[in-house]
Amino acid sequence: MNGTPDPEGTAPAGPAAPTGPAAPTGLAGRIADHARRTPDAAALLDARGTLTYAELAQRIASTANGLRAAGMSAGDTVLFAVRPGRDALVLGLAVMTVGAAVVVADPGAGAELDAARGHLVTERLTAPRWLAAESWLCALAARTAGRTLLRRLGLNLPALCDPALRLVHTGPRLPGLPPDALCAAALARTASEPAYEGDPDRPALVVFTSGTTARPRAVVHSQATLLAGADLLGESLGLNAVPGPVVVHSEQLMIAFAFLAAGATWSTAPLPVRPKRFLRDLRRRRATHTFGTPASLARLLDAGRLPDTLGTVLLGAAPAPPPILRRLQNALPSARIAVVYGATEMLPIAMTGAGDKLDHAPHGDLAGHPLPGVTARLNDEGELLLRGPHLAIGYLGDGPIGELNTGDRARIDAEGRIVLLGRTKDMLIRGSFNLYPGLYEPAVAALPGVAEAVIVGVPDPQTADEAVVLAVRPDGSLPQAELLRSLRRELPRTIDHAALPDRIHCLPEIPRRGRTEKPDRERLRALVAEEAP
Repeated sequence: MNGTPDPEGTAPAGPAAPTGPAAPTGLAGRIADHARRTPDAAALLDARGTLTYAELAQRIASTANGLRAAGMSAGDTVLFAVRPGRDALVLGLAVMTVGAAVVVADPGAGAELDAARGHLVTERLTAPRWLAAESWLCALAARTAGRTLLRRLGLNLPALCDPALRLVHTGPRLPGLPPDALCAAALARTASEPAYEGDPDRPALVVFTSGTTARPRAVVHSQATLLAGADLLGESLGLNAVPGPVVVHSEQLMIAFAFLAAGATWSTAPLPVRPKRFLRDLRRRRATHTFGTPASLARLLDAGRLPDTLGTVLLGAAPAPPPILRRLQNALPSARIAVVYGATEMLPIAMTGAGDKLDHAPHGDLAGHPLPGVTARLNDEGELLLRGPHLAIGYLGDGPIGELNTGDRARIDAEGRIVLLGRTKDMLIRGSFNLYPGLYEPAVAALPGVAEAVIVGVPDPQTADEAVVLAVRPDGSLPQAELLRSLRRELPRTIDHAALPDRIHCLPEIPRRGRTEKPDRERLRALVAEEAP
């Protein structure tokens, strides 16, 4: 796991693939290995029951064989609109086994973004020939009234109605599906053995990360980089050293990959995530691990008591406010509460415990030591640059990635740990002072009475500077007037004088965006601008 990309910027192959024409590569190959060693071990738990490693490996192999028999071949592109779970796991890994690329198609994206994404796909990969989707989505999209309903639900995926794409559907066959549509469940039931093929360095998974329609970015992973990242996360968590059954409950496929690569069990959380159902499944399935964004874990704590079976809680995808870390520590005093720092291009990068993160909060957002094989450096502007064996092989439209420009300002402390100082694009300008909110927000959030703190700039047309606005979500321990007095008293002792806010707003909620639920600074900026005195 200690390799780094070559000088030309091509990500390394990661773990060596099995040789011979009959050997699957990547995660499917690892699952097949587990199936040979522990065929009856539980690979997946969901509302339909248990899927053993032997059953999972057979379904992936049979589905791949069926897809190949239907005409899918290495180098094909498959638009993928199946929610994470049993069907997505089997079908997605089968597509990769054939050697085709899974392009994650988000039904929640708008038409402009979908079109821009489609342009990138056809520009850098073979034009899509296949669509993998849930049958209810396609059935609704086949009717005008259904398309109207989908739009009202915030779901938009024009490709659902594209007759040029061969459909592979999950779920039952419903009226309105094309007559030549393939049923994924029927493919998985075939008994024949496929002749595996596929280059582990070929594009296997394309994930879009941009929130804008102007320039969407699409991250391309190979089977090798996916498996390298899964192995690194599993090793960092010590999954192979945990006594007894290891069960992770999560709706995140990338988290599931790490546990399946280690031979553990994925307990699937259906979307949309509902806290009470999530808690119920945690208890019923005796989950030992779980993962969530800080906001989703806060809702979980609000919904009820976390089960004592949980030995590890992972947070990621967004900044972790100190109050949430403290709540988790209080709820599970004997559990490991860990915050994972990563990116779509490279997951994981670093990991740190809640205690260390809380102790360091006044001095910046501690991410932790770079994990084994990850090399970190800073450029002249203080931006964090990274390499590692699990770095994605490239961006669609932009070529290979030799080194990841994270967009995060950081410093490397005397112990070699990464300390995050904020996003470069979030910088505010106040006179000659460049203010990076991420440098100060953890320290403010650690003050008494504050549950969350976000700093934004509101342009001042009179000065061409930005008014610095601090938005705080109170934790309810202090009356609002007392909290404001406390903040005005404590802030000069806590953050640089040049970073002191011009205004402080107490808000019941901080606006959030996307499935990662990061603070939505644009919406927040508009909100506090409207409330300006």
